[in-house]
This record gives sequence, structure tokens and C-alpha cells, in this order.
Amino acid sequence: MSFETLRAPVREIAREAGRAIMEVYVRADHEVVKKDDKSPLTAADLAAHACIARGLAALDPAIPLLSEEGANVPWEQRRQWERYWLVDPLDGTREFIKRNGEFTVNIALIERGLPVLGVVYAPVLDWMYCGAAGLGATKEAEGKTSSIHAHALEEGSAPLRVVASRSHRGELLDAWFAAMEARWPEIEVIGMGSSLKLCLVAEGQADIYPRLGPTSEWDTAAAQAVLEAAGGAVLGPSGERLRYNHKESLLNPHFYAQGNPGLRFITA
Repeated sequence: MSFETLRAPVREIAREAGRAIMEVYVRADHEVVKKDDKSPLTAADLAAHACIARGLAALDPAIPLLSEEGANVPWEQRRQWERYWLVDPLDGTREFIKRNGEFTVNIALIERGLPVLGVVYAPVLDWMYCGAAGLGATKEAEGKTSSIHAHALEEGSAPLRVVASRSHRGELLDAWFAAMEARWPEIEVIGMGSSLKLCLVAEGQADIYPRLGPTSEWDTAAAQAVLEAAGGAVLGPSGERLRYNHKESLLNPHFYAQGNPGLRFITA
């Protein structure tokens, strides 16, 4: 199936997963348990995973699936994959628990280590982002679908709009901000949760999302596809394009999601 053919059914799969999440979210007494890595897990993660796994298998059962809720695939097996689905059924579990609505369903198609199709859906906000290589990026909100484009910020122009996590900060990020203050006369900080941070860059509402802490590959792949289709980039610590499934670990390096791929935000 072509990217153009896949976009509509993958968006509908994301909506279905979002509905499953909302069935849990509206219950004030939803149960919160712990994963092996001590991060929070709710019944919503598992319900969304089941929806997505079922929907993607119906599209093409030959394409393997790697999901946060089904990540125990041996490296020797997945290193053979040239094409696979990479999914986070509920990105932003902390936002879910805080009940601020800033969590998403992330579905990405990876080909030869690069995200070529991505859907990011925020069920509370009812925002649907979609991007595909060669086809551009869109956002659905309030019943309307619009093309989105990253902002081509110029060096030194003001303000520099930085989107940052509501749940994760640290010394490295503080040092990065200090370095940027010498380059930009004004810096505006925008708080946001989950993969919506990258999507804000994709739609030109922010210029840069520096992530100088740990993330997993399923956290970023779908939104990277959206941002790249919108004209932006997600770059690793040496300025290289962020890639997937090229090593045994599923952790990402530090990265910079930016609207203007030509600007250098790396400080070390």
C-alpha cells in the first residue's frame, strides 16, 4: 500500500485507540500500576495497544509491529526488518495521570531505519497530525484539516520559541538555555507534554524542541515523520538525522527537533 493509501486507515486506527483510552480516562478512579521500569502504566495503554495491533494487522499482516507494550522482540529478529510499524499506544502517561489532556497515540511506519509515515493523535484535544514522505503534513482540529509547515527561523531573529517538557527538565537543558541566551535577544518557552512538542514545531508554533534526556524510539518516530514532512528535522548529537532500529538498545540519543534544519543548536 502507498503512503497516500495508508494515511486514512492509520488515522482511523489512531482514533479508535483514542476512544479506547478515553473510556479509561473519563473514569476518575482508573487504576495506575507500574511497569518493570517503574514508569506508570494504566489500562488505557493496553487497550490502545490492542486496538492498534488489530488494526495494523488487518491492513497488512506481513508488516511487523514494535510497540511499547510489546517491545520484547529479540534484536537478532528485528535487525532483519526493513519495514515495520513503531507504536506508542499512549505517549505521555504522566500527562494522562495528571489529567491535562496532553497525551497522544503515536503510530509510525519505519523503512530502512527512517520514519516515512507518522500519525499523532491527541484524543482529549481531538488534534490529529499526519505526515508522510513526499506528501507533506496536516493537522485536523475542530473539524478542519489544514496543511502545516515548520517555521524557517533565521539566526538571531526574535523570539526563539522553545518547546519544553512539562515533566522532564535537568542541568543539561538549563545549560543549553544559557548558551542560547547569548545568540537570541528573546527566548519564549512553551510547555507541552508527549510527542505534541515535536508537532508544535511541525506546525510552526515553536522553533526548537531540545531533548537532552532519555527517550525511547517509539516516543519520537511518528512525530518525527510529521515534522520532517512539514519541512523540519530531528537531529542527533552530531547533527545526523535520527534513525531507528540500527542498534540493540531502543533508547534515542539526545536530539533537537527543529523547524529550520540548517540552524545549529548543538552546544557540545
